[in-house]
Amino acid sequence: MKHLLSTRDLDRDAAVRILDVAEDMAATQQREVKKLPTLRGKTVVNLFFEDSTRTRISFEAAAKRLSADVISFAAKGSSVSKGSRCRTPRRPWRRSARTAS
Repeated sequence: MKHLLSTRDLDRDAAVRILDVAEDMAATQQREVKKLPTLRGKTVVNLFFEDSTRTRISFEAAAKRLSADVISFAAKGSSVSKGSRCRTPRRPWRRSARTAS
């Protein structure tokens, strides 16, 4: 499952699998090392269009528990609130190949 938008989209087996994973993750909080390596080396970017301190902190904590680097971005007060699109080139580091003359 890539995205869960509604619990209505779940059948019983999928719901039980999610609850089993949640139970396993809760058990990790009893260990000395509470982080899981699931997202090690990955960056999670949280984009919030409305202020929500509790949600932002919850999302950051969850990503950090999975060993991710976290960037939180608030649209309010940014160029996005002025109408700019929040889009970057797919591969800004890639340059076109040129032959030496």
